[in-house]
Amino acid sequence: MDERYLTVDQVADRLGTTVRFPRRLIEERRITFVKVGRHVRIPESAVREFIDANTVEPVVLRPMGLRRAA
Repeated sequence: MDERYLTVDQVADRLGTTVRFPRRLIEERRITFVKVGRHVRIPESAVREFIDANTVEPVVLRPMGLRRAA
């Protein structure tokens, strides 16, 4: 198993947030994490899954075209 485990600081850097955000994800059990003694590590795959699960795809709108006046 070649899984890479990231620190909370590294996850915050990847997500472009403060350290407080990944800590909140851990506290609310919204992301998978591993406790190694008193240290917390987050698998890289869990970060990818979190991003994928929270990615919102754009909505494709139809062109409006010309409308008739009522």
